[in-house]
Amino acid sequence: MEQTLKCCHYGGKQRARLRPDTRSPLWLWPPFVPDCTYFTRKEILRLFYRYRDLAPQLVPLDYTNHPDVKLPYELIGSMPELKDNPFRQRIAEVFSEDGEGNMTLDNFLDMFSVLSEMAPRDLKAYYAFKIYDFNNDDFICKSDLEKTLNKLTRNELTEDEVKMVCEKVIDEVDLDNDGRLSLEDFQHMINRAPDFL
Repeated sequence: MEQTLKCCHYGGKQRARLRPDTRSPLWLWPPFVPDCTYFTRKEILRLFYRYRDLAPQLVPLDYTNHPDVKLPYELIGSMPELKDNPFRQRIAEVFSEDGEGNMTLDNFLDMFSVLSEMAPRDLKAYYAFKIYDFNNDDFICKSDLEKTLNKLTRNELTEDEVKMVCEKVIDEVDLDNDGRLSLEDFQHMINRAPDFL
């Protein structure tokens, strides 16, 4: 069996991916599938079938002729891994190319790769930051914190309690005192509270 290794750099870690051959079920695998994940070839194939099972009428087995197939957020958000997560929509939005949660296979694999136990902590922190940055301005501002806290507590805190907690977080974590959290501020907070991720 002839195999080609392609190395690449993803999330600070070099990975190698075996290119599929025609004697494997992966022969149909599109050439644009992410070359770098934290999964084995077998795990990638399993995730492909998970993706396909969400909408077999949309995702053909021979994926090479349909690289632009996207599954709608409604299907992605209903997966057991996401359906009870208060951030399911934000997670899907952050990992989707269109920003609306509609996912290609690439997006789907990226999401599962980053959320896996094998992904490095700094990569997880980067994506957690993006998920909490609701207005997509590359900062976590007070309104982002309020939305995050409301989702985490399922709206069980009063408005005053939410404001108080958000002000306290900004006071303690905002290193440059600009009233919002940068990625650096967020990573510093994560390093101080390792159980956060």
